[in-house]
Amino acid sequence: MTNAGTANDFWADIKVTGQVTDEKGAGLPGVTVVVKGTTNGASTDGDGKFTLTMADNATLVVSSVGYLSQEVAVAGRTTITVSLAPDTKALDEVVVTGYQTQRKADLTGSVAVVDVNQIKDMPAANPVSNLQGRVPGVSITNTGSPASTPTVRIRGIGTLGNNDPLYVIDGIPTREGINQINQNDIESIQVLKDASAASIYGSRAGNGVIIITTKKAKKGFSRVDFSTFFTAQKPGKNLKMLNTQDYGRVYWQAAVNDGNLNPTSQFYSFQQRLGPDGRPVLDQVVVPEFIDAAKTQRSADTDWFKETQQTALIQSYNLSLSNGGERGSMLLSVNYYDNVGTLKYTGFNRITARLNSDYNFFNNKLKIGENFTLVKSRQSEVAIDFVRDRSSQLPSIVPVHTVDGVGWGGPVAGMSDRDNPLRVLNDNKQNRSNTGRAFGNVFADLELIKGLHLRSSFGIDYSLFKYRNIYKTYTSGFLSEANNRLTETNSFYGNWVLQNTLNYDLTLGTKHQLSFLAGNERISYYSESSYASRTNFASEDPNYMYLDAGAANKDNGGSATAYKLASLFGKVNYSFADKYLISGTLRRDGSSRFGADNRFGVFPAVSAGWRLSEENFLKTTVPAVTDFKLRAGWGQTGNQEINNFASRGLYQSLLGTLDPNFNYDQGTAYDIYGNDTGLPSGYRRIQQPNPNLKWETTTQTNLGADFGFLQNKITGSVDYFVKNSKDILVNLPYLGAVGEGGDKYVNGASIQNKGWEFLLSYQNELSNKFAYNITGNISTYRNKLTYLPDEVINAYGGNGQDVTRLGHSINAVYGYVADGIYQNEGEVASHATQVGAAPGRIRYKDLNGDGKVDNFDQTWITEGVPNFTYGLNLGASYKGFDLQVFLQGVQGLDVYNNVKFRTDFASIASGENWGQRTLDAWSPTNTSSSIPAVTLINSNNEARASSYFVENGSYLKLRNIQLGYTLPTDLIGKAKLQAVRIYVQGQNLFTAKSKSFSGPDPELTNYYQYPIPVIFTTGLNVSF
Repeated sequence: MTNAGTANDFWADIKVTGQVTDEKGAGLPGVTVVVKGTTNGASTDGDGKFTLTMADNATLVVSSVGYLSQEVAVAGRTTITVSLAPDTKALDEVVVTGYQTQRKADLTGSVAVVDVNQIKDMPAANPVSNLQGRVPGVSITNTGSPASTPTVRIRGIGTLGNNDPLYVIDGIPTREGINQINQNDIESIQVLKDASAASIYGSRAGNGVIIITTKKAKKGFSRVDFSTFFTAQKPGKNLKMLNTQDYGRVYWQAAVNDGNLNPTSQFYSFQQRLGPDGRPVLDQVVVPEFIDAAKTQRSADTDWFKETQQTALIQSYNLSLSNGGERGSMLLSVNYYDNVGTLKYTGFNRITARLNSDYNFFNNKLKIGENFTLVKSRQSEVAIDFVRDRSSQLPSIVPVHTVDGVGWGGPVAGMSDRDNPLRVLNDNKQNRSNTGRAFGNVFADLELIKGLHLRSSFGIDYSLFKYRNIYKTYTSGFLSEANNRLTETNSFYGNWVLQNTLNYDLTLGTKHQLSFLAGNERISYYSESSYASRTNFASEDPNYMYLDAGAANKDNGGSATAYKLASLFGKVNYSFADKYLISGTLRRDGSSRFGADNRFGVFPAVSAGWRLSEENFLKTTVPAVTDFKLRAGWGQTGNQEINNFASRGLYQSLLGTLDPNFNYDQGTAYDIYGNDTGLPSGYRRIQQPNPNLKWETTTQTNLGADFGFLQNKITGSVDYFVKNSKDILVNLPYLGAVGEGGDKYVNGASIQNKGWEFLLSYQNELSNKFAYNITGNISTYRNKLTYLPDEVINAYGGNGQDVTRLGHSINAVYGYVADGIYQNEGEVASHATQVGAAPGRIRYKDLNGDGKVDNFDQTWITEGVPNFTYGLNLGASYKGFDLQVFLQGVQGLDVYNNVKFRTDFASIASGENWGQRTLDAWSPTNTSSSIPAVTLINSNNEARASSYFVENGSYLKLRNIQLGYTLPTDLIGKAKLQAVRIYVQGQNLFTAKSKSFSGPDPELTNYYQYPIPVIFTTGLNVSF
């Protein structure tokens, strides 16, 4: 007891006052000062001063966002001054920009760096899906399909063909997308948005470039990481279709509206009476017991969306082993991902294995390594759009099964030939494709002299595709198939890439820094596919149905294609005094796809930057400015995404075997009796040659600024761009007088995109160690078609005379202007002549004032481009807990809502189900409705393109909310663990949309699209 008391007296509490300053000696407010190992702390005041009571042997931990933390021993002092040094890691961050790396501070192009920590635990098969709303200027749209590839558009639509960006993974370019990349393997993602940044990739960078770098082992660390998550998916919202009773009511009302005062139906009988006004009044809809004469289908009330959907599970398991040493490093990862899908039998699963390694020789002068991925994926090949379509079309009165519980219900006489969607799913559940993909490269990097590196890389991206498609026999109402069939498809496709580069970094004196890049690249792509089929199998067991078991109709075929790309490129970067930056790029590409006269294209770019924050006049006068850089760039990129033989004349030899009642037979010979399939056939032209076909070129100018204030507590960027695409590659429509084979690829259109992009972030940490951050982005662009060849200008919309698409968006829709509903005969008589006009019908404007509504009264009814898109990420952490909330939205987008074709009309789709909105259609007693009166006769041609279908598609979605907890190190250390984190998250939990939008989801404007599910996830990350 005596010793303890002596110790307490020795380590006495003292009152300590102090000041925290920056590197210039100015007091820093809001700095956190905490006694190490305790919660005893304070924040500095406006002059950077603080006061704390503590043991005289205590250690202070001093920290502030934007500065390097310090630990200071008190050692009995009562007055302490601490000077914090700026944390420049954000500016010193190394960014991959194409065949080389640069400091983020030295970038002069528009390059977005993605925080992968915010998306790494989101359960998407394709990592790009998780970028939605997080990068200004990058538009990403998804559906709920397990294997769907997101649509990615960087700075608008720049061409009339393929608008997908180029992906570069560990230096290897690919057009195959990244659906088969393990998200856990990704170290960093950069998006090259403007031409000055992307032109180093030349001919394929016209739509932007997404660069992905995978993880490597860290030097001096050995680590085992395991992560897993389980996700429950609830089906997204569907169209609200009529049930059996309500369908009868709408049918009766439509018939009465058409003048049939005593309606009859094959499926219903109606109990009605005359009302006081002399009009029929419906008392009851009587549903028959059976809907078919054979009495095999009992009347039902089927919700086809409910029957075809399910709550589905996603699961993922990832194991990674890494080891980094003095001479080399190795990382091995294995991942299993499985998404069952909310639409039955539409699942996707994938096994991914990756090995990244490198080894150093000759005192680190030579590095040899590889990055290699093997993927095996399996996915459903059922026609999802077809199933979703049928789910909205087949009337609810049709049962799922016949009365024996085995056969399939289906359409009967009086209905359209719309198949049972559950039968389609069930009979195709075994039809899944298998894809194997090998992707990666081996490389050698030799330092010839100090700063000069010669690097050679050989990469591959090859895939094997195999698909067995079994067509079963079935009977579903009056639809049936008596013969079964098997078709096997096999494909091999991909390319090799050979790259050689010289990189030289040179410093002259203390102010001049230069880097030089020179290189060449060769790409050779090859694709080969074949198919074989037979019919009449004795059994439909998938284990039996192989080609040899088929008894009839042997058929087979195959094809192959190829292209080559040869490139030379160079780049120079120069920095003076870390203030003035300039960069120049030149690339020359040659492609086998183009005509002999224009096979090669040259793509230059230049950009410059001025770091005003390094100027003394700004440093001394505005100390709150940590970083401020102005950027300007100009450059050209290309596009070669056309058919491999687009410049050549093509001829085809084909025996006519198709049934001309259903297919246009393009054969050049046929047996008049249809028996001989071995007849010799001639050749017909299918494409005209164009030796002058050349590169599509995009020229882009970018002005931007990057900034950081208060030691980068506040950071952001602003960009303005103008993007002009010319010589756009199109396959011209042609007059019938030209005859067969009139197709011809030409350089024939120009498109302009221009817009603004804004990014703003704020981060801070309070004295109690509560840290938070806010990041928001907004982007806007305008798109217009600026040129079309005279011979095709009317093929892209307009009236064929003075109104064309020029000056309008490529998404613009041309149509009539709906002007409400005719309320009475007087309004019909006073309006311009309109065929089909009547009370309850849509009224269309007579735009040219000639007294009649015809084709010349159309105009552009929507541009299909939003006013702006935005994203907002909110983050916080405290004592091991972390929270992320992400919202994404689109504002001011007038969409053409195809959903209304199914929900608002009874006349457009005869013999099919209709939407519940028809229950509120206009009638003499419901004149306030904006929905036209139901009718069985489309006399007013209300399916025509019109502003009736244009609605406000703006929305705000809660895309993701995640709560995590990282266990304390002193707790898990006992189990020899390095880190343990558990988390829960939800996705798509909330959608705010315009009241005027009538569909279930403004993100999906076609009724057949796979709905986006609501997702709930729990996950675990463990490191050993």
